Amino acid sequence: MPLSLVAALALAAAPAQARTQPFNHHDMVSMRRLSNPRVSPDGKQVVYVLRSTDLEANRGRNDLWLVNLDGTGSRQLTSHPDSDSDPVWAPDGKSLFFLSSRGGSSQVWRLPVDGGEPLQVTKLPLDVGSFKMSPDGTKLAVGMEVFPDCATLECTPQREAERSKRKATGRTYDKLFARHWDTWKDGRRSHVFVVPVAGGAPVDVMKGMDADGPTKPFGGPEEYTFTPDSKSVVFTARDVGRTESWSTDLDLFVAPVDGKAKPRKLTEKNRATDTSPVFSPDGKTLAYLAMSRPGYEADRYRVILRSWPGGQERVLAEDWDRSAGSLAWSADSKTLYAAANHLGQQPIFALDVAGGVRQLTKDGTADAPQPAAGGRIVYVYDDLDSPADLYVMNADGSGAKQITDVNQEALARVRFGGFEQFEFPGWNNETVRAYVVKPVDFDPKRQYPLAFLIHGGPQGSFGNHFHYRWNPQVYAGRGYVAVMVDFHGSTGYGQAFTDSIRDDWGGKPLEDLQKGVATALQRYPFISKEKKCALGASYGGYMINWIAGNWPDGFKCLVNHDGILDERMGYFDTEELWFPEWEHKGTPWENPDGYGKHSPINHIAKWKTPMMVVHGGQDFRVVETQGLGTFTALQRKGIPSKLLYFPEENHWVLRPANSLQWHDEVLAWLDQWTRN
Repeated sequence: MPLSLVAALALAAAPAQARTQPFNHHDMVSMRRLSNPRVSPDGKQVVYVLRSTDLEANRGRNDLWLVNLDGTGSRQLTSHPDSDSDPVWAPDGKSLFFLSSRGGSSQVWRLPVDGGEPLQVTKLPLDVGSFKMSPDGTKLAVGMEVFPDCATLECTPQREAERSKRKATGRTYDKLFARHWDTWKDGRRSHVFVVPVAGGAPVDVMKGMDADGPTKPFGGPEEYTFTPDSKSVVFTARDVGRTESWSTDLDLFVAPVDGKAKPRKLTEKNRATDTSPVFSPDGKTLAYLAMSRPGYEADRYRVILRSWPGGQERVLAEDWDRSAGSLAWSADSKTLYAAANHLGQQPIFALDVAGGVRQLTKDGTADAPQPAAGGRIVYVYDDLDSPADLYVMNADGSGAKQITDVNQEALARVRFGGFEQFEFPGWNNETVRAYVVKPVDFDPKRQYPLAFLIHGGPQGSFGNHFHYRWNPQVYAGRGYVAVMVDFHGSTGYGQAFTDSIRDDWGGKPLEDLQKGVATALQRYPFISKEKKCALGASYGGYMINWIAGNWPDGFKCLVNHDGILDERMGYFDTEELWFPEWEHKGTPWENPDGYGKHSPINHIAKWKTPMMVVHGGQDFRVVETQGLGTFTALQRKGIPSKLLYFPEENHWVLRPANSLQWHDEVLAWLDQWTRN
């Protein structure tokens, strides 16, 4: 018998534990990430983006893949060293349009599905940030950053080149934003242009507007679309003048593709957010998402139906107390599919135009639903021990089937910790839900240290989701029990639950967290009562600072990533002012008590718990001085502490090597305080 066959048989006979290892952060960073599925016009195939990580180059690379609706015929379509992303089907289904930087800048390319080389479609002097195709297949709407006063596209790169030659580097501003997320503003704005597929001059359909749209920093192609007749573009923009940094008034506009008429505002009456326009297949209805309270970024997204072109509007499923996202129409224009947070899960829901809401999936995180052949629905699914893959189900939610397995080999090499959801009476005895993830190779007779993870937002959720920055399985693989509580303020439990955190950042959430730890210790006797550490980022980082002064005996160690120390100063050095103004009921000079009563800086005298502080130098949401100030206080008080600083990272740690370092440092910090 050949030696290789003997080895293979021996490996197959070995216990699974001997052939695998506990999941760790190296596995997490190396996982392939599936996104942006697009169903073909005939509903029989799905193209998607698959990101792989190049640790040597310290970056990710995106390629396009194709799979049949039944899961057969999976094949890679692109493999260029530069990333390919954002696939869009041509109306005839014979080719794919996509974004690629393979030509030296980000442009739109076209690839025949049945074989052939990609051809460059746009050759514009600026990077294309996103794009949409017209229903008739003759035009593209593209998003580009331009100087609004420039008469031509060429003017923008010429002006940038002239600036780069200047010896003086100072910039002047006469209104906010001066900077946003991780970028200093330089006068460019995001405008939508229409470009003929066959070639021709691009037309700025937003010419003359002082609008930043689609919105930044997270805006994309979901924020604009062509009208059914391909003659106009509906887009999202914030056109509010000097109030931009404290206004959430995003509106929908419509403009002709020839740019000969000024954009017309469609949502004049609503002073809150309107976004994500999607036309029904029959062309009779425009669906979009809308909030109702100005200044509140975490208000409930209602689904609005607007007759087209008539303009009559109505709210769909007003009594459905969930915030919708990822809208997609059914082929017969009778149903909208949407994902929404729901009790620590994110199911797909069907919203019938005639009335009624049906939940189609149950546990886990489902997203990006789209109709497919045979009345079926394609969607992306992941959960706490499964990274994202494509699934297909029947229109009633039955018969769910996985059609991709993009991490099959990687998953075969690792072991995960088991997990479950539990609930307890939190603030005011209201039900609060949480998750526990047990250590890999769990032994109920052992005692394990606790990694208590606190989510950001604060209007967010640590649900049944495979996360690539805060993944509880990384801690389970290290031998920790991970517990995550969806405290008051979290999403998916009704809008009143989400709203309840306003003006009470250190109140209800802290009580929920304390009761969550107490419940976990009582319910799971394998959790050590002494060896506990708490970790959080953004609002979670704020809560770590708040815990340091208001629950000083709760934990052996703390980890604060990008957390606020001083709420009052946090207002003056952040960029999106609508957020603190809503959360603390006004500005610091209008409501100083709102910023002072729950500010961690007022409780530093009580700090004594060892803390690790992490901050990014390009974080303009919570600026680096908040982290540096926290570290200064810890050092001055003689509290064991460590600062991990990433000069080039923003509010998140995105570079693969930095993610690995983050986990190496954080896990070592936890080990230092819980392993002896």
